[in-house]
Formats: sequence, structure tokens, C-alpha cells
Amino acid sequence: MDLSVIKKRVLWGYLTEAQKDLIGQSIVLFSQEEREEEGRFHDYSFLVFPAAKAYEGVLKKLFLDLELISPQQYNSNRFRIGRSLNPSLPERLRRNSWVYSKLTDRCQSEDLPQLLWQTWKRSRNLLFHWFPKHKNFITRVGAKNRIEMILSAMDQAFDTCPVNLPKT
Repeated sequence: MDLSVIKKRVLWGYLTEAQKDLIGQSIVLFSQEEREEEGRFHDYSFLVFPAAKAYEGVLKKLFLDLELISPQQYNSNRFRIGRSLNPSLPERLRRNSWVYSKLTDRCQSEDLPQLLWQTWKRSRNLLFHWFPKHKNFITRVGAKNRIEMILSAMDQAFDTCPVNLPKT
């Protein structure tokens, strides 16, 4: 993974400075660990965490810019990306914060909402939470794959549902 290549992607102009720093941090951490012997750690999730945090921020901003959520939801400490993207969310919990169907309608396909959900689930949710029966530890290669999955999902979101990006 090369940060200079990532900076040439369309999404880079959309990221806030904090999000750019978080993506950069995952890349730097991965590069440092790549020089070390594999297996030094039992779990390499820590390499993914900064990129996953940036992903959460990008999704919230994207949903706001696509008018899928309100400014109040965007600024709320209660709005949850995982809940908003979960295709299996029970009807009683959907109300106006369920983005999955709105994004499906906007993109005229479930492909992007599914990709964003699967990326969220695999690269953020399963790594951040502890489940007694599912340890979800990942190798260094697994961490690289998750970071690339996050970057690819963000690229796909911009290709599928373009927003007005700032001039760089």
C-alpha cells in the first residue's frame, strides 16, 4: 500500500484532514509492521482501526451530502452507521435513520449498499467488538485486505453515487 497512490484517488479530495490523517496512519502502521516478522502479534486489527474510523466519517458525510440523513442526524452522537446500513434491521427500528433502502433507491441497485454494509461489518464491526464464540483475530495480510476493502468501498461509493467534490 502506497499513500502517494491513494492520494491520487478521487476520494482523497473528499476526505477531511482528520480522515486523511487516519488513512495515512493505517498505511504507516501497516508499512512498519510489514518490515517485522509475521506473527509478532496475535491480532493485527490495530492496523485497520484508523482506516475504519475514517470510513465511518466518510459514510456519515456521504449520507449527508446525498441527503439521505439530515444535518441533525449527521451531528448527532446517537446516529449509528451500522444500524443505518443493516439490511436485516427489523421494520420497527427503521424509521427515518435507515439509509440502506434510501441508498438502494438512489443508486437503483442494492450493490453499493451491500458493499458498504459488508465492508462495515467485516472491516469495522467484527474487528471492534468482542464476541465470545467468534474471536475475529486477523493476520497482517488480513489487515491489509481490510484496509484495501475500506478504500475500495469508498472509491465505489464515489463512482456509483457521485457528490460534488471540492476542487484540489
